[in-house]
Amino acid sequence: MKFRDSLVSAIKSLASNKLRSTLTMLGIIIGVTAVIGLMSIGRGAQAMITSTFEDLGTNVIYVLPSIPGPGLMGPPSVEPTLTMDDAKALANPDHVRSVVAVAPSCDNYGEVSFGGESVVTIINGVTPDCQWLLNYSLASGQFISERNVSRRDSVAVLGDKVATDLFDLEDPIGQKIKIKGRRFTVIGVLEAKGGAFMGVSEDELLMVPITTFHTRLFTQQTASGEDAVDSIMVQVASAKAIDEAIYDIEDVLRQRHRLAADDEDDFRAISQEEIVGMLEQITGVFTIFLGAIAGISLLVGGIGIMNIMLVSVTERTREIGVRKALGAKRRDILGQFLLEAAMISLVGSAIGVIGGFIVSHLISRINIGGEAIPAVVSPDIVILAISVSIFIGLVSGIYPALRAARLNPIDALHYG
Repeated sequence: MKFRDSLVSAIKSLASNKLRSTLTMLGIIIGVTAVIGLMSIGRGAQAMITSTFEDLGTNVIYVLPSIPGPGLMGPPSVEPTLTMDDAKALANPDHVRSVVAVAPSCDNYGEVSFGGESVVTIINGVTPDCQWLLNYSLASGQFISERNVSRRDSVAVLGDKVATDLFDLEDPIGQKIKIKGRRFTVIGVLEAKGGAFMGVSEDELLMVPITTFHTRLFTQQTASGEDAVDSIMVQVASAKAIDEAIYDIEDVLRQRHRLAADDEDDFRAISQEEIVGMLEQITGVFTIFLGAIAGISLLVGGIGIMNIMLVSVTERTREIGVRKALGAKRRDILGQFLLEAAMISLVGSAIGVIGGFIVSHLISRINIGGEAIPAVVSPDIVILAISVSIFIGLVSGIYPALRAARLNPIDALHYG
């Protein structure tokens, strides 16, 4: 039997039982829709993370405190180890080659209030270089200056959401707010950026001079009594200078922290590229995990195909006997039933792809806390979903097809 004849026969067989064929496809449709929808969430998160770090450039190094331990994802330090003096030492071009800017920072949660309104937000202690390193743009006012830092001024720069929550339509510039009960003057408001990274939105931040953070808001010191910082961002002249800069940073900090030759570092210097690679690996595993969960629906759909095909073989036993008596070979019968299983999977996959795009579009329009959930449908996700569904359909159809092909024509003609 020619392939065209088998295809026509398969289509007629499926069309003659529209409801049953549709219900059989349902498992494949749901499976493909789920795979595309859930994996698009993972890909969207991965794209957002990559985009966030690419905006900062590839010539940034993060210096973080840590206790000795394996890997970049080890436990955080119990005691802070980085200080303001460490940041000043790293800013010296005689110590770190190709250094352009250094920005130490601290953060903690605190209550901010104005009039009858109050919010709990992340309070950052920063220096002026933080604006350029993190690409902060001002909607109004000015950013924290060196003078503010040296004088420990009680001034604050608000994220867009914090400004909106506290002041609504009122101009925040020059207004007096309270942070942990202390009065601060608003000198600037950041432009709305939207989006969130690791659950934190830049629109929900509040920044004060790092010296003010230490002396008036949060006491944060090392074991030796020095003002401690949570992290130090170091920008170098180019991505090519990253490796030698990390070497210099490690050398300077080991000397400053008086670490012996056999002592492990109590800090970590991580390049932007390392962080992006690490986070992409995490989100990649997360994406695969979501796809695997959704793939269970495809397995259920495959079981449905096998069940219906077995019923179809039973119902069409006499038809199979007639075809064999008229000269149809075993491979013809086998090919026809496999083709029917493949057709169910293919049509179900096509409908599932449409459903996947619709679900992904709906997901990308959902806002949680004012932030949209990203969803990116890439061609490889679609190809993977279709390929797996057709493979499952064919595997599920093998046993019923073999059973039909092995029927004895005499027994088949006398069936029923």
